Amino acid sequence: MNEELVAIILAGGRGTRLHSLTKKSAKPAVSFGGKYRIIDFPLSNCANSDIRVVGIATQYESTELNNYIGTGRNWGLSANDALTSILPPRETPKGASWYQGTADAIYQNIDWLDQTNCEYLCVLSGDHIYKMDYSEMLAYHKECDADVTIACIDVDIKEASRFGIMVTDEDSRIIEFQEKPRKPKSTLASMGIYIFSYKELREALIKDSENEKSSHDFGKDILPNYLEENKRLFAYKFKGYWKDVGTINSLWEANMDLLDLDSPLHIFDSSCRVLSKDTYSRPQYIGTTADIKDSLINQGATIKGKVEHSVISNEAYIERNAVVKNSVIMPNAIIKSGVKVEYCIVGNDQVVTEDKIGTVDNILLVAD
Repeated sequence: MNEELVAIILAGGRGTRLHSLTKKSAKPAVSFGGKYRIIDFPLSNCANSDIRVVGIATQYESTELNNYIGTGRNWGLSANDALTSILPPRETPKGASWYQGTADAIYQNIDWLDQTNCEYLCVLSGDHIYKMDYSEMLAYHKECDADVTIACIDVDIKEASRFGIMVTDEDSRIIEFQEKPRKPKSTLASMGIYIFSYKELREALIKDSENEKSSHDFGKDILPNYLEENKRLFAYKFKGYWKDVGTINSLWEANMDLLDLDSPLHIFDSSCRVLSKDTYSRPQYIGTTADIKDSLINQGATIKGKVEHSVISNEAYIERNAVVKNSVIMPNAIIKSGVKVEYCIVGNDQVVTEDKIGTVDNILLVAD
């Protein structure tokens, strides 16, 4: 193969802040928006950016995610000129080891990357909601003659300490990197999206692997070392919608954002579609007693009660005299008659009665 730009999606995190939603499943496999999984967004971005070779580094509870992705056919990434590879930790002549950090996940797959003959590597997170054309970011990377380009978004100063923060000069060259600082010097936050010139990155990863004191992480080790070595780091300032859905509250907020037809995520834009695996559900059913307002109702759902400003997934069942407001109902969940669900995420396969509702991060969560 001879691909100029190859992508690796880091999809192995535990997602503990999503509580029981990730008890048996990797965070990128969590349902989103009624018909999607979180992993659909970076995969669709790759397809829409004409990236034809994609690796997915998996680790924690990866069976469901691996089965969902399969060959990548649903995203157009399994044709004769395309390749989707699942990249779990594996045993080699050097031994066996779990991925020790984000950089180590790439290092352990250097052999796979070498076979692609790529000139540039796009490193992505598997748990963010956004739409981006990575080819435009690559053009910027080339224009700046960068060693690494980091996609960044402006955040509120109150939120800046949650992110890796970039301090740049007037040409957007990064002169300082702060990893989740207590006192941030700017509001330009890393989106966890990197384009590296692969030759330089390969050398850096090998050097990092030999450092016993390293945590083998991009934010803590690789990027600070690039700065110390006076490498050319540039910030690519993204103006669209982006959200890290790592908490119950942020996952709920991102689902609610879909209900705004003017949302910058542009979920209904057919020119840049978010692709997904078809559930082959039956048609949705809206009963004579149903009352639905301002909601997304996916195929296979049955609505007999009241639904307002909510996201209803496939095979969900809202019984007669049930009320769902400002909520996310995931696949196969049942809201029983007489139950009122408000400001809530209901997990897959849950049967909701009044005694099953509990609060997490100010959002009600119903899940085993």
